[in-house]
Amino acid sequence: MDKIKGLVKRENGYRKMTADEAKACAAYNADYLSYLGIAKTERRAYDEAVRRIEALGFVELSTKDTLKPGDKVYRGYHGKTLMAVVIGEEPVAKGINVIGGHTDAPRIDIKPVPICEKGGIAYFDTHYYGGIKKFHWLTHPLALYGVIVKPDGTKVEIAIGDKPEDPVFQITDILPHFGAEQSGKKLGEAFDPEDMDIVVGSIPVAEDEDDEDVKEKVKLNILRLLEKEYGVTEEDFLSAELELVPAGMPRELGLDRAMIVGYGHDDRVCAYAGLKALMDLPAIPRRTGMVLLCDKEEIGSVGATGMDSTFFENSVAELIARQNTPSPEVAVRRALEASRMLSADVCAASDPHFPTADSPNNMAMMHAGGCMIKYTGARGKGGASDARAEFIADLRRIFAADGLTWQAGELGRCEKGGGGTIALYMARYGMDVVDFGVPLFNMHAPWEAASKYDCYMTYRAYKAFLAD
Repeated sequence: MDKIKGLVKRENGYRKMTADEAKACAAYNADYLSYLGIAKTERRAYDEAVRRIEALGFVELSTKDTLKPGDKVYRGYHGKTLMAVVIGEEPVAKGINVIGGHTDAPRIDIKPVPICEKGGIAYFDTHYYGGIKKFHWLTHPLALYGVIVKPDGTKVEIAIGDKPEDPVFQITDILPHFGAEQSGKKLGEAFDPEDMDIVVGSIPVAEDEDDEDVKEKVKLNILRLLEKEYGVTEEDFLSAELELVPAGMPRELGLDRAMIVGYGHDDRVCAYAGLKALMDLPAIPRRTGMVLLCDKEEIGSVGATGMDSTFFENSVAELIARQNTPSPEVAVRRALEASRMLSADVCAASDPHFPTADSPNNMAMMHAGGCMIKYTGARGKGGASDARAEFIADLRRIFAADGLTWQAGELGRCEKGGGGTIALYMARYGMDVVDFGVPLFNMHAPWEAASKYDCYMTYRAYKAFLAD
């Protein structure tokens, strides 16, 4: 009897990798490990991306008066959001192939007036960023990254906690011996976010350096240290962006080293894959290829650097203006509508310890390739863009031609899961958009886990899409 054709299969991709594929996969992930260890904030991700693309000949868009096929340009915004482009043979007005990811990640932010003293301990007062389980962040060593900007424009870069000689920071927790009351509370109520203060010091100022106007002597000592080491005052924190992230570098996971555990896979694993795919495009693509690395996705894509802003359409307008396109205002609208996009964001991998979270037959599996999520949202697809079948069919053609391993899934069981990406903000232009990214364990935790195979296959999918 003939075998039934066209069955959907999810297989562990490591079983069928050739020696050449295994070598390419290893090289790709070694470089990704290096990137992830550097890109621990959205600003650092931006700087590292610019460094890498400039090394390959990309130049700032503002330096070009005209654009021709093969030109490599980028446009940045506030040092957080980045558009990188390879101009194709067809005019930009005919549409763009876009890979769009984000480089912000869940974290702990420092408040504008952060330094306080309680019980002889100095703390930073904090406000968490993005959807987190608060208890995940307690007791772990944390690193402090960011900038402090003075009124005269001087920018002080802060990076403390990842060098071997650096101190680290910590949110303390009650010991289990005293934790009966805490353990009796609902998980969401057991950890008050206003108590998630960061230990920054515990030595009081020396007597000969005392200031009678400051009653809190440990706080005063911290202020003295900050002034001496970084030249900043307490007032300077009013114009600072400081983030606490897990201290430590990403590592290979498991005796077989098949996975990577690290901070910020969501969504730097997809952002890196998109950037690398654009950088590795052969020759001149037929359609212009673009990678968007944006900010603020974890809190709703808001603000000037989020995808709910006009950054994308403004950037497309700048491209079209440099191709002497007739009726540029109409051309921009036509270009947006004719574009296609892979919303490059991660999805939840099926965890054997939590099977009731999965939608049977529609969950992403580790080592089965990048995962396409046709719709996100919640409950009755609320907040989804829901990609059309014709676009999915065309992606199947592209991926099959490249011999890719990929899978399709949902973000959890109906009415249990849910979430959003930047897809809906791009779909409003009328373009085809679908989510495609790397499955993760521990999403939004300080340490997330991803499959090296899935990372590599997602990169290949992005590259095939950009080259189509």
